[in-house]
Amino acid sequence: MMATKRVLHMNGGEGETSYTKNSLIQRKVASIVKPILEDTVKRLVSNISAERCWKVADLGCSSGPNSLFFVSNMLSVMDNVSMSLNQGTPRVLQIYMNDLFGNDFNNIFKLIPDFFQRIHGEKKENHVRCFIHATPGNFYGRLFPDEYIHFFHSSYCLHWLSQAPTSTRIAEPLNKGNIYITNENRPSVYEAYMKQFEKDFKLFLKSRSEELRSGGIMLLTFIGREKSHNMANPWGIIGTVLNDMVEEGLIEREKLDFFDLPIYGPTPEEVSQVIEEEGSFRLKTLKTVKIGWDGNLQEDVDDATVDSKTRALIVAKSIRAVFEPLLSANFGEVIMDELFSRFAMIVSQLIDTELESLEYTNVIVSMTKDS
Repeated sequence: MMATKRVLHMNGGEGETSYTKNSLIQRKVASIVKPILEDTVKRLVSNISAERCWKVADLGCSSGPNSLFFVSNMLSVMDNVSMSLNQGTPRVLQIYMNDLFGNDFNNIFKLIPDFFQRIHGEKKENHVRCFIHATPGNFYGRLFPDEYIHFFHSSYCLHWLSQAPTSTRIAEPLNKGNIYITNENRPSVYEAYMKQFEKDFKLFLKSRSEELRSGGIMLLTFIGREKSHNMANPWGIIGTVLNDMVEEGLIEREKLDFFDLPIYGPTPEEVSQVIEEEGSFRLKTLKTVKIGWDGNLQEDVDDATVDSKTRALIVAKSIRAVFEPLLSANFGEVIMDELFSRFAMIVSQLIDTELESLEYTNVIVSMTKDS
């Protein structure tokens, strides 16, 4: 089994299938979460108001302009909080951008000079000063010294597992013919995924609790699902396409049978249960918001003028930007164009019949370190 951390990264660069050009959904979700970010910062100000410099870590930052969107939001929120509370906020932000070693950090670095020039042009003389650092590494484990960070943020990352769950019988696939949980799976497949999520999330919480300062806070957003076991999602469609390609002899069946995506969308109840069992944090916010697979299109596009084929291509590009490195490592680069062309055709048909159900359920969680 390939090492997930070596191939789990978004498509780098700035090409047509890059994450840079196909991450509208992630940006829109960050905008939706901004009011919760503001509430979180207010709480942090009251917890550690005497601190002059806040150390803030963005876990799973990926690459492209979205990486700095959180920093921009954070600076904006701190200005708003300072005015609304009529008290000073820290004058220095030390930002740590974290992702796995395969992430395209160079893409972030190239954006920083223009980003600093823009924010300095928008702010007054007494604006919050900001310093940005890169911290490559796996967040399922330690990244920082003890009691070092004031605020952890992560968006659209924690649904990724450290590895796909495996069968208890080494010679047998866990989920034959599928790459993720389906509504028709045996309960054992769902249980294996849930156990892997529980193990990973508990390690994540333990690691962050050791790294957080007293009074520190975390704000996390990730793809989840409603309480039912309905597993409708784009990666289920990828599994359907791969099965078709196996039947046509384009992919070896064994490669499909022994490949499972290292991803799990928990329910809010599952998230709450793991936080409670791990015991390091006190839950403050737990809510869900929904957004369409196509990100409900660009802000400047009239929904009524966009046909199902165009919507489907937007979905296909956004999924390809995220999943292609992982899929090509297992099935080969040569089939990627065909795979995502077929994927787009199926999504187009679904949009014509089930548009309202093609939504991501996003779980938003804020918590404080339990002293």
